[in-house]
Amino acid sequence: MDPQTLKSALGSGLLSFPVTPFDAEGAFKPEAYRAHIDWLSGYDAKVLFAAGGTGEMFSLTPEEIPQVVAHAKAASNGVPIVGGCGGGTHVAVAVAKGIEKAGGDGILLLPPYLMEAPQEGLFAHVKAVCDAVDIGVIVYNRDNAILQTKTLQRLADACPNLVGFKDGTGELGLVRRITATLSDRLTYIGGMPTAELFAEAYLGAGFSTYSSAVFNFVPQLAQDFYRALLSGERGECERILKSFFFPFMDLRSRQKGYAVSAIKAGVRLQGFDAGHMRPPLTDLTQEEVVMLEALIAPWRRRP
Repeated sequence: MDPQTLKSALGSGLLSFPVTPFDAEGAFKPEAYRAHIDWLSGYDAKVLFAAGGTGEMFSLTPEEIPQVVAHAKAASNGVPIVGGCGGGTHVAVAVAKGIEKAGGDGILLLPPYLMEAPQEGLFAHVKAVCDAVDIGVIVYNRDNAILQTKTLQRLADACPNLVGFKDGTGELGLVRRITATLSDRLTYIGGMPTAELFAEAYLGAGFSTYSSAVFNFVPQLAQDFYRALLSGERGECERILKSFFFPFMDLRSRQKGYAVSAIKAGVRLQGFDAGHMRPPLTDLTQEEVVMLEALIAPWRRRP
């Protein structure tokens, strides 16, 4: 997929990022992954992010990431697949090339490992990844990789295949400056954990879409909320927030890492063989699984 086509797809609707299933020894389970991707592709996500943050990219080896992307591509029924990429610059470049070779339609560039860096260093990092591939690149602004407006403008000028900006900072002043400055040069994606909680604010800041983690296990609910949001049905949005998203946020907040662990637990409850978390993340307790099961009961998948 050429970068401009990917850019249009990113801005055309809801996005999501599937979990990566592992067996009892922690090895990637391709068939289980493909079954889940096939189910998700029957709903109206416009792009799926393989091996993204919720897909535990940080727990995968550089060799595993292209494998995950290839299996996602094979099972997605034509839904574009963007592969998660991160680490130091040399590692990120190698992973990006592997994703492109595996048939990925784009790159989601997550922050490099551990170190904070000056803007010039972040510019060089993102540019190196963009220069290494022909497919589109989305940069994920969060944690130790916060691009300021001038840096992002320089990257947009230097890298024609930089097509998206995903924000996980929650700094609305920064993101509004970015959307006002770069206008339609990029597609803007909300990327806060449980993005639905912030969706109204991001829509007002110039974002057209966001990536939904809960789409992994309650895709119809995720689509219903997105439709109500775009239609301006504030009452319906508040009903869904109160009945599902606020209780889910309370559960997710019980332990660090549950923003991912709770999603994988939900996928298991829907009957998919998602396996468990790779360390250093941990699974929900049995008590918390029961709480999640009760929460998603109205949206349980029929075998």
